[in-house]
Parts: sequence; C-alpha cells; structure tokens
Amino acid sequence: MFYDGTKIFLETEEMPKKWYNILVDLPVPLPPPLNPGTGEPLGPEDLAPIFPMELIKQEVASDRYIDIPEEVLEIYKLWRPTPLIRAKRLEKALGTPAHIWYKYEGVSPPGSHKPNTAVAQAYYNVKEGQERLTTETGAGQWGSALAFACAFFEMALTVYMVKVSYYQKPYRRTMMEVYGAEVFASPSENTESGKKILAENPDHPGSLGVAISEAVEDAVKHDNTKYSLGSVLNHVLLHQTIVGQESKIALEAIDEYPDMVIGCVGGGSNFSGLSFPFLYDKLTGKAPDLKAIAVEPTAVPTLTRGLYEYDFGDTAKLTPLVKMYTLGHTFVPNGIHAGGLRYHGDAPILSLLVKEKIMDAVSYHQNPVFEAAKMFAISEGIIPAPETSHAVRATIDEALKCKETGEEKVILFNCSGHGLLDLKGFEEYLEGKLADFKLPEKEIERARKDIPKVGQ
Repeated sequence: MFYDGTKIFLETEEMPKKWYNILVDLPVPLPPPLNPGTGEPLGPEDLAPIFPMELIKQEVASDRYIDIPEEVLEIYKLWRPTPLIRAKRLEKALGTPAHIWYKYEGVSPPGSHKPNTAVAQAYYNVKEGQERLTTETGAGQWGSALAFACAFFEMALTVYMVKVSYYQKPYRRTMMEVYGAEVFASPSENTESGKKILAENPDHPGSLGVAISEAVEDAVKHDNTKYSLGSVLNHVLLHQTIVGQESKIALEAIDEYPDMVIGCVGGGSNFSGLSFPFLYDKLTGKAPDLKAIAVEPTAVPTLTRGLYEYDFGDTAKLTPLVKMYTLGHTFVPNGIHAGGLRYHGDAPILSLLVKEKIMDAVSYHQNPVFEAAKMFAISEGIIPAPETSHAVRATIDEALKCKETGEEKVILFNCSGHGLLDLKGFEEYLEGKLADFKLPEKEIERARKDIPKVGQ
C-alpha cells in the first residue's frame, strides 16, 4: 500500500479475490422474483433464456463470499485497485472539519465503475458458449463498459441507448462503436416493442424501461445471444462489491472508518458496490451507527416517492416481476443529463434495505447537483459525471452540517465516473440554461396505476 497523506493506492496483490454477497446478511429474506404469468416464484429454467446459468446461481447464492475467476481478475488488473483519495481541497473550500474520502472509479478504461460487472458478465457468457449480448444503456457508461468487456472476449454486442441520451452524449455512442458494438437509439424500429411505442408516439424520448424491453426481446429471438443488465439484479450488485472492499482495506490501513457512505442511485449498482461491505458491519452489529445515503434525482424519485411493490423491470412487461421501490414500469422521466439515473425502479436488495430503515435516501434537482460538481472540479480537479455529481451534492451538504456542529465525521462517497463525455450538461449549466424539472406529479400518478396488483 502507498499513502502520502492524501491518496491511498493498494498494491495489485491486495486487490480482493472474492465478491461479497449481502444476501446472506439481510435482516429479512429478499422477496423472490415472480413469473408474471403464474405469479409463482421463478425457477432457474425461467431465467435461462436470458442469462447464463452461473449468473442465475449468483442471483440466489447462499455463500457470503464468491470467488472472482482468475480470468476476470487479470482484466481487473488493468485499472484495479482504484485510488482512494482524501478531498482535502474540498474540505478547505467548505471550511468543514469532516474528512471527505472518495473512491475514484473513473480511472477504468471506459471511465466508470461499470466494468466491474461488465467483465464478469461477458466472461460467464462466453464460458457458456454465447456469441452475442444485448443490453440497454442510459447515459452510455454501462453500454461503453460492456462494449469494452465484449471486445476482450471477442463477443458481438448490440446496445439500445435511451434516445434522449443518444443525442445528448454522442461520444459515448462513439466509444461503444470504437469497441465494436452496434448502437441504436431506443425506442427503435428493430423490435416489436420499439415499433409499438413509436407508433403511439414518434417523438418518445426513450426510457431505460423501454430500452430494456428492446434488449430482452432481441436476445430471446436470437440463438447464441443473451441479455446483460448493468444494474438492479443481485449478481450485478455482487460484482461491484470489490469497490467497497478495496475502500475498507485502505481505510483500515490508516485507522479510519466512515461515519457515512454516500452514492448516487439509478438502479443501485455503484452505491451498493461501495456500501454493502460497510453495511455488513452494520447488519452484524460491528458498526450500528453507520449511515448510508442513496442520492437520486428529484425528476426520478424512486426511493423517495416510489411504492414498494412488485413491478416489471421494463415497459413492455417482458421481464419478471420484482419487489422494489417503483414509480411504475410505464413512467417516462424528464430528459435530465444524469441518464444513468432515469430508471423507474431500484435494485430489490437496495429497496429492501430502505424499507427496513437500514439506509436513507434523498433527492436533488439538476442545478444544485451541477453546482456541486463545479465546486468539486475546481477544488479536486475531476469533472464528475452528472450521476456521480448527485453523490457530490449530498457529500457537500453533509460536510456543511459538520461545519455547523463542529463534528469531525468521516464521509466516504463513490466518485463512480468522470464527466468528460457529458459536457453538454455542464455547458447548459454554465450558460444558465439547465432545466430544473418540476416534480412529475401527474406522470407519477399516471404510472402508478399501471403497477400490477400482485397479492392484493
């Protein structure tokens, strides 16, 4: 380990060799996904047309730790372990006694935390003989990460990119195409679900729910093709826990421990990856006072305004029913620049932890989020992605509370990606043209009516 008083770099051999499975330590059992046709819990055979069997096994794994395959670890070594950095200049700018630490996942080749699961998913698919994957992407960080991973394993990839982001973030699309993926604006004419939505509304801006429908439909209609998801599901969150485990090792080495962990949430992958290894301590009584804060956009307030119900993960109702906080699978969010946070639901594990009051959730409008991002860029030098900027906003607010109380708390957040391909949003902010969308009350009310009445 290297520590110079500001940043901590772990040695390659210190990188964790296992993922942490929080399913073992949940306070109550996780409600199972249901077959929408029968209402019965899903079996492996129900998921086999979509996912490889090893990932299906990880969805319900009963071991606390799961070995990371050597082939995956070898690729991880290209950028992992990632640095843990003390934001001393931000602390000084805020005048806070708090210690602010951030885990910087933007050093990965595609620029975010997403390759932690993309590499694993591509590996398990190719091991089972798959030749092609399909997926959705919001802002493009997940799509570019999976394109990166598929290039390493010589797999074909088709990406359905939410239309509003397809045009907001053209260089994310270019990055995917450089890695060899084909990318379509969603909704598209490629699928029946896409055609149906376009027939009803040719100007539909797209949503992650719609893009998921297209990707799943494409996968099940083609041989040697599976679907890959970048967030929400248990196995995706599992793969991300290397982030929190590295953070834990680094902080323990200098005798620090967070009073709170913070991350942005769309589906929940980066927040879960950072927080779950620390929430293990809370769930097992080692750190009962640990505070975990999930941060979401006010325009898509799933954890703060959603209903905890069984709902579809996609708009066309092609996916299983999962118990989660949801705004309704037909919810169409406004075109905020944090495209990765425009999902109508949240990870079932994350939703359960909020329901059981193990963690908290807050939401912010776009302008204060970009204000925080600019402050972070000026003080720390890194321009964070719009999604990550939500975590920066909450971190600054918590640090200012410490300034008021004089408490020297330790705050850890996940700087889950850089914003160098998201500068359109920053341009609008600097020009005073960034919209702060009103809370979509009517859209929430409409979409709630489409949530299926399971068990009622």
